[in-house]
Amino acid sequence: MNNEPLLQIDLPGVRKVKSGKVREVFDLGDRLLFVATDRISAFDCIMPNGIPRKGEVLTQISHFWFEQTERLVPNHLLAKASEPLPPQLQPFAAQLARRSMIVKKATPLVIECVVRGYLAGSGWKEYQKSQTVCGIQLPVGLKESAELPEPIFTPARKAETGHDENIPFETAAKLVGTDIAERARDLSLRIYNFARDYARKRGIIIADTKFEFGLFNGELLLIDEVLTPDSSRFWPADQYQPGRGQPSFDKQFVRDYLETLEWDKTPPAPALPPVIVSRTQAKYLEAYERLTGKKL
Repeated sequence: MNNEPLLQIDLPGVRKVKSGKVREVFDLGDRLLFVATDRISAFDCIMPNGIPRKGEVLTQISHFWFEQTERLVPNHLLAKASEPLPPQLQPFAAQLARRSMIVKKATPLVIECVVRGYLAGSGWKEYQKSQTVCGIQLPVGLKESAELPEPIFTPARKAETGHDENIPFETAAKLVGTDIAERARDLSLRIYNFARDYARKRGIIIADTKFEFGLFNGELLLIDEVLTPDSSRFWPADQYQPGRGQPSFDKQFVRDYLETLEWDKTPPAPALPPVIVSRTQAKYLEAYERLTGKKL
């Protein structure tokens, strides 16, 4: 097992069009190549050291969910996880192994499609003040981490830097058009409900998640990553107890560690100690194994 994190990916002769907090995007002409590094960010800062194999976990979980949900919604995948790389990428096979996706050139919507099934994070903070989450009125008396009466759709406006901004559905409709906003909302709730039920049988509660959609030849596609520990809040079902914060399979573990430091949450971020790196890696790998029933 390779335990050195892959933090930077460059493919000589292949044009890189975007470098995000975790993913590198390359232009293959009529297609795009997404590659997930082992970088990890928290509080909008990228940590100087990464989590070995994290990019593999994110990519393989996404491949898994894209296959599981393709009967519910079309997606941007052009190749399955098991298919070989095209000839132009074969020289980079060692770098790209298990951490790449070849996808359609969809145009992403300018909104994030967030679904919340439980009261946590910023939703819990808002609820304590106003009994609402993103302006949606909820019953009084709910506890932290409580399951909501039904999942709610809470879109956000994407930000180039910093945090995405929670917005009302009406604002999302103005940004992308009412028809697209309604379709994205309905698909998001349908996918979440399916995934929540599937994961619960495998010992994971999906408390909330965010989906990305894009347009390709007029069709709305599910794109980017889907239902990973980076885009979702995963809790172990056997330890779930409303009324407190929950242990998790996601990078909340890293955030919790960083909260113990005297760090002002601005760059440069502190390096993560080996014990935090290894325990975070174990959580990511366990999430993959529980969901898929396989070892990575």
